[in-house]
Amino acid sequence: MSNQYEFFVECAPGGDIEKVIEILKNTMTYCSVVSRNGIHIGEEEDKFIPWFPLRIRDLDKYANQVMSYGAELNADHPGFTDPVYRARRKYLTESAITYRHGEKLPHVNYTEEEVKTWGTVFRELTKLYPTHACKEFNHVFPLLIENCGYGENNIPQLEDISNFLKDSTGFTLRPVCGLLSSRDFLAGLAFRVFHSTQYIRHHSKPLYTPEPDICHELLGHVPLFANPAFAQFSQEIGLASLGAPEDYIKKLATCYWFTVEFGLCRQDGELKAYGAGLLSSIGELEYSLSGKPALKEFDPEVTGNEEYPITEYQPTYFVAESFDDIKEKLIKFAKTIPKKFGVRYNPYTQSVQVLDSKMQLQELANNISSDLQILRYSMNKMD
Repeated sequence: MSNQYEFFVECAPGGDIEKVIEILKNTMTYCSVVSRNGIHIGEEEDKFIPWFPLRIRDLDKYANQVMSYGAELNADHPGFTDPVYRARRKYLTESAITYRHGEKLPHVNYTEEEVKTWGTVFRELTKLYPTHACKEFNHVFPLLIENCGYGENNIPQLEDISNFLKDSTGFTLRPVCGLLSSRDFLAGLAFRVFHSTQYIRHHSKPLYTPEPDICHELLGHVPLFANPAFAQFSQEIGLASLGAPEDYIKKLATCYWFTVEFGLCRQDGELKAYGAGLLSSIGELEYSLSGKPALKEFDPEVTGNEEYPITEYQPTYFVAESFDDIKEKLIKFAKTIPKKFGVRYNPYTQSVQVLDSKMQLQELANNISSDLQILRYSMNKMD
């Protein structure tokens, strides 16, 4: 094994790439193609792998390829006719576009009006958290106040929050200028990276936003990324998405919608909210626990095919028993995704390894064996 090497080659071909690949296949132990443009190896279409990032810095390649919002606003957006607001949005989105992995996260000097808008949302939501949010959320939230500057009169900075999350679960934040595609957004989770906006909703409607904004990201999403079980579940969704066919990306994105965004869970015989879309919306947080909407048990096979509205309250919510429960269900579902390879995240190099050769599987087995030895040694010391 010591005389075998693995090569990863990035190219922007202008010639007959399929012919080159055929030559490589005949001289290499194995050869796989990862492409965003739909390249196939001859007739073997099942050998084609949709492109996905292999290193954390690869997230730079698509961070500015947003599908909607950012600097552009729809005509029905509350800030559409406000030139000052639109100029501010343009400034913040340009800051996100130029960001590269490894740099310090952009510091934003929020205006008095922006802080006032944040304060209104913060004040109303924190009245509901003790009775409506799950216990994991309520455990972390005071820590964010203490360590990251969360408060009614201050909008926290992404850099401070990212450092806190990294110390807690290894998750980090990076700025984004708008809505990413489902494939690109989920891929970030595989690296324990959450793409966060930095702009805020329009001041004329502080309790409404048609898009994710800083209130949604920091109040809805961030707290639970500091919880180890939730962080692991989120990463499992991301890892399952890497190289998955488009129809399964849609299913995974739908599972994400009904869990990370709009999930409910049972705790001590009561329903509690853990979804960010609920925890950042006063109206829907109350509605979701009112007994009016339909409730279903979370099952990826069922949940992944559920239709849902994006501009009104959800008619149906899916209920989880625990974060570990939905993680195990998702791992089981991921095994049904038609991929001829596995993936493994290496936290030391912050990279993803595609497991599609005996050599790679042997290396993984060796690492597992080493970890088991540490486990046995530690258990013996406890006897």
